[in-house]
Amino acid sequence: MTTSPATQSEAETTAATVDVVLPCLNEAEALPWVLARIPPTWRALVVDNGSTDGSPELARDLGATVVRETRRGFGAACHAGLTAATADIVCFCDCDASLDPSLLVPFVREVCDGEADLVLGRRRPQGRGAWPAHARLGNVALARMLRRRTGLRLHDLGPLRAGRREQLLALALTDRRSGYPLQMVVHAADAGWRVIEHDVPYLPRAGASKVTGTWRGTWQAVRDMGRVLAEPPMPPDGAGADSFAVLPGGTAQ
Repeated sequence: MTTSPATQSEAETTAATVDVVLPCLNEAEALPWVLARIPPTWRALVVDNGSTDGSPELARDLGATVVRETRRGFGAACHAGLTAATADIVCFCDCDASLDPSLLVPFVREVCDGEADLVLGRRRPQGRGAWPAHARLGNVALARMLRRRTGLRLHDLGPLRAGRREQLLALALTDRRSGYPLQMVVHAADAGWRVIEHDVPYLPRAGASKVTGTWRGTWQAVRDMGRVLAEPPMPPDGAGADSFAVLPGGTAQ
């Protein structure tokens, strides 16, 4: 019996070795929901960033691999997960139940099929309280600055994303705070990566946000990202990916 290209692609995605990095700081309430949605053949890497609510123990009991990162910061936790990963494809997802990690399956398929080098989720808030107004405004401003800096017509710098581990490591990311997701995109653009985005539902998170839950946290994140945008461009051959043309975002304007 002949296997259709779509069925073959689906099978390759399921069989791909994938690690999902989940930065975690006191997310015991959300962990069961999040980990239950990791595809069964993928590995969940819960990076504990100093939790005091039993998150690492719960994550381990639920079958996740726990990575410890004592240096506080979203970027520190993400990068600890990236360096601990061993799979060919590495995904990132928040651990607060605002994003469903099962949505990463088509992202991984695009990377496996060679259609993109970095796939991002454009958050679409579902219900009241999913995305505070101040956080949304800050994100819009940063997306516009990113367009001016890189030419990428992206709308969001959300944490749901997928790429190849070796290429991601070669981006030489240095930010260890809120600027980490942006720096990944900036360095990828400098390297000529194909970067695309797709709409994903964004749900009200479990518990309080550590970054965008307050004006102060949002302002700190914007400052961190502003520093990233002020960095000089990376040399085209200095970030590990093959030389590809940058494509516009995958969602409609």
